[in-house]
Amino acid sequence: MEIFEQMESVVRGYIRSFPTLFTQARDHRLWNHEGRVFQDFFAGAGALNYGHNNPTLKQHLIDYLNQDGIGHALDMGTAAKAHFLRTFRDRILHPRGMDYKVQFTGPTGTNAVEAALKLARKVTGRQTVVAFTNAFHGMTLGSLALTGNSEKRNGAGVPLDHVLRLPFENHGPFDGLAYLASLLADPSSGVSLPAAVIIETIQAEGGVNVASEAWLQQLQALCRQHDILLLIDDIQVGCGRTGSFFSFESAGIQPDMIMLSKSISGFGLPMALLLIQPQHDIWRPGEHNGTFRGNNWAFVTAAAALETYWADDHFSRAVQAKSETLRTALQGLVDTHPDLLHDVRGKGLILGLRFKEAAHAGQAAAALFERGYVIETAGPHDEVLKFLPPLVIENAVLEAVVRDLDPILHHLKRAAPALV
Repeated sequence: MEIFEQMESVVRGYIRSFPTLFTQARDHRLWNHEGRVFQDFFAGAGALNYGHNNPTLKQHLIDYLNQDGIGHALDMGTAAKAHFLRTFRDRILHPRGMDYKVQFTGPTGTNAVEAALKLARKVTGRQTVVAFTNAFHGMTLGSLALTGNSEKRNGAGVPLDHVLRLPFENHGPFDGLAYLASLLADPSSGVSLPAAVIIETIQAEGGVNVASEAWLQQLQALCRQHDILLLIDDIQVGCGRTGSFFSFESAGIQPDMIMLSKSISGFGLPMALLLIQPQHDIWRPGEHNGTFRGNNWAFVTAAAALETYWADDHFSRAVQAKSETLRTALQGLVDTHPDLLHDVRGKGLILGLRFKEAAHAGQAAAALFERGYVIETAGPHDEVLKFLPPLVIENAVLEAVVRDLDPILHHLKRAAPALV
């Protein structure tokens, strides 16, 4: 570990929470240099929905590499890109009655967010974007302006403007949507008509806060009434994380734009895309570009993931069943330790255990790491222990993490603030 202290910037983060040298990974397991096994409840911050080194996806990539398949091609036409687009259309869009154009924006989620903001402003001719408290949308300046976390925002060093901030559902002293409706209806409110509203249907980094179906429907209706574009950031909670491919499917809404990254490549390879309703696709050729917007290796594994897991609803139902297993077990902890825990929150296989004392969540995560689990915290005060495993995780591991957490919670009741 000394080389990291010597050579790597102090900005490094996760290595401080998980201080070991990882060497191998498969499915939901990680091995360190001593051969110790860790169960992964982090999943590359949601980039590994299908697990580490998924053997089916890996074989597709190996075959492609052995055939000298194109690796880098900017936005030129390649067989790998064509195959991904056809597969995405046939496996994801058409079965859901969705009609979207696909823009490859660059390798990371924040690239997709920046493209969406730029296009929304171009389509509407307006500047302001509505974002919500506790939101996280990325670390580049446009995305950071939308993000709520003060520590992240303070790193910008410049003003972060053109955003109207509203409380997320049930996270403020008033109804944010009713307030926005009143502002838009009042010609003397002093609030100009926004270009767009951007939202995560589940705020992962913000504390695993879930927007209800009714609230999302109300939001879409308000946007339609005022010709405001609705942008869904599905970067962390899309690609099956909630059971359905898109996190918002059960609400029956049709966003104007959808951002995907993280697990869209299926293999942890850099890839991001923006889905655009066709009437909004008004870019001029080359108006928005980037050198690494065409990762053909990611196209190969992404298509393989869609073919393997999304031909029918078997995978979705399996995720939902695992979610119930984990949620039931976590609720048992809440019932057993009401003096420590508020509630279980989340959907699918993004679930959070909210602690009454924020420090206890971090202490529990550290204690779990000592017991062989990689898990992080979330929320404005890091008060939520966030369970974000690969979707291919075994039920036995879901049950084991809760069993191992129970004595940690008992210890927290007895111990001084420092647990480990």
